[in-house]
Amino acid sequence: MSDRWPDHPPAFPVAAAAALADSQTRSNLARATTTIRAKRARVVAEVDRWEALRDAGAEAKDRALGRLDELLVELEQRVEAAGGRVHWAPDAAAAQAIVVDLVRATGSDEVIKVKSLLTDEIELNPALADAGIRAQETDLAELIVQLAGDRQSHILVPAIHRNRREIRDLFRQHLPGNGELSDDPAALAEAARRYLRAQFLRVPVAISGANAAVAETGTVAVVESEGNGRMCLTLPRTLITVMGIEKVLERWDDLATILTLLPRSSTGERMNPYTSLWTGIDRRAGHRDGPRAFHLVLVDHGRTQTLADPAGRDALRCIRCSACLNVCPVYERTGGAAYGSIYPGPIGAILTPQLRGLNATPTLPWASSLCGACYEVCPVKIDFPTILVHLRGRVTAETNASGKGDHARAERAAMRAIGRVMDSRRAYEAAQRAGRLGLALTRGGRGLAARAPGLKGWTETRDLPAPTESFRDWWRQRERPS
Repeated sequence: MSDRWPDHPPAFPVAAAAALADSQTRSNLARATTTIRAKRARVVAEVDRWEALRDAGAEAKDRALGRLDELLVELEQRVEAAGGRVHWAPDAAAAQAIVVDLVRATGSDEVIKVKSLLTDEIELNPALADAGIRAQETDLAELIVQLAGDRQSHILVPAIHRNRREIRDLFRQHLPGNGELSDDPAALAEAARRYLRAQFLRVPVAISGANAAVAETGTVAVVESEGNGRMCLTLPRTLITVMGIEKVLERWDDLATILTLLPRSSTGERMNPYTSLWTGIDRRAGHRDGPRAFHLVLVDHGRTQTLADPAGRDALRCIRCSACLNVCPVYERTGGAAYGSIYPGPIGAILTPQLRGLNATPTLPWASSLCGACYEVCPVKIDFPTILVHLRGRVTAETNASGKGDHARAERAAMRAIGRVMDSRRAYEAAQRAGRLGLALTRGGRGLAARAPGLKGWTETRDLPAPTESFRDWWRQRERPS
């Protein structure tokens, strides 16, 4: 399978229908998301002021987004004062070109990578491959996805759709010396560790993402659970960090807030096992700690246009914890591939259309039941239902403006007809009588109307309600003289 996401993926209903046919994936997702939800609930319950902490996280992100232009310049100044270099990339193509040139300048034809959603978003691995540069993923789940030629299906656990037997088979096929490997999780982790350790000690260039960067100090932060990221951040001679511009924070205290919210919301842990913070490079004479060169690539790629929408910009608060995915009934049944983007679930439904443009993914804002569970668990209080409804309205308006809004025009005509009916008591009661007759014809999904276009899919799995007497008819019967 290509590791490039399609520019115009299939409509979500089409992709979701295909995903629903895969019972193994649904089983894997249900088991994994149930486990993560339970862990999160336990550690969140330990924090007495969790709601106040959520408010603080939302406020910190909003404050940074409100001063984004100033803070990015301040971050650039601090990073370069500490010995790093900052590069600006307005889009994916520019970011790819910058990273390719930086790697080539080192003379290396391979890199090791820390798990990074942004590098997947801008399709950096295919761009490196086109330039003759091999990218080796070092996060265990990302390694599994890479070996399978697969696509990520979860923000936090990219290989959540695969079980341990499938992973065992991949390792037997692709990792040397593992022909008799068992599916015991410890054995699988050990096989990956042995394979990756050789890469850490050999490859001179690493590429990472960033969970945050602090403008007042120039510090960049990466959090992870395996230690592979720490290896990438400290052993190579050159470190290239690719970061979305929305990840900048104003103050050091804001980072403390985010690092308290993130592990509980993502992995259900009180803190991340590995939290790496660095500010530029160590330039002291005689010291050899960490990389000799550090490059920070700041990427826009649709973030400025998202920020320009007052109703949709709150999606940029996202700290990529994946809590919204783990509670979403739609995601649990369809998996991540159905969203046609590196960002699946509720956050993908509101972020991808804004980053790519509504015309590229017009059905994603409808990939939700609007139940609001995503908002209830979001650590930075992104109001998913409100943004989804807003984006649905934008899609409808843009579709109408383009002259392709036949469905919307039919809907408006239907609403006008309903309005006229409900404006007249006589017409309303006639419609009630017709409705009861229609229910009698379609009761149980066996009537003629049940086979009409648009109704068959509904009545195949649901019984229509039995016809009942209207309140007005009941009242008239009650008041009729005996």
